[in-house]
Amino acid sequence: MSIKSARCAIALGSNLGDSFATLEAALNVLAQTPGIVLEARSHWYLTKAVGPPQPNYLNGCALLQVTLTPQALLDMLLQTEAKFGRVRRERWGARTLDLDLLLFDDVILSTPNLQIPHPRMAERAFVLVPLAEIAPHWVEPISGNAIATLVQTVDCSEVRRMV
Repeated sequence: MSIKSARCAIALGSNLGDSFATLEAALNVLAQTPGIVLEARSHWYLTKAVGPPQPNYLNGCALLQVTLTPQALLDMLLQTEAKFGRVRRERWGARTLDLDLLLFDDVILSTPNLQIPHPRMAERAFVLVPLAEIAPHWVEPISGNAIATLVQTVDCSEVRRMV
């Protein structure tokens, strides 16, 4: 019996340590995880941090094909953050690695520890710009708008693509 595959979008971010190396290594860990296939990845983007004063972030997005449930994928993302030294102290604080589950097919889910689509993705240029690069036609299921449409509704002036 085969398990149905789902298409997912995740956001990756880092602003502590060697962010570029951390993000590249995190993508490699995800790509080597059973039940996960890396389908596409965006460029990395330099963005200002949200929240308390802290270094700028390096952000990007990736599309995955998974044979995991949404909760199992979230658990795996949290384990990966921990492997890279993520310590949760302060909301919106600096971090070595931040992995957010944005979209899971066209699923709408709200549990105490997981909301899909990610509840703030539609207001965050640092998520929408890289996501629009790799999935412009993906429709966010709550608003019914494509990512390419959503990205036009936010200020993207401080999101800078890195080489």
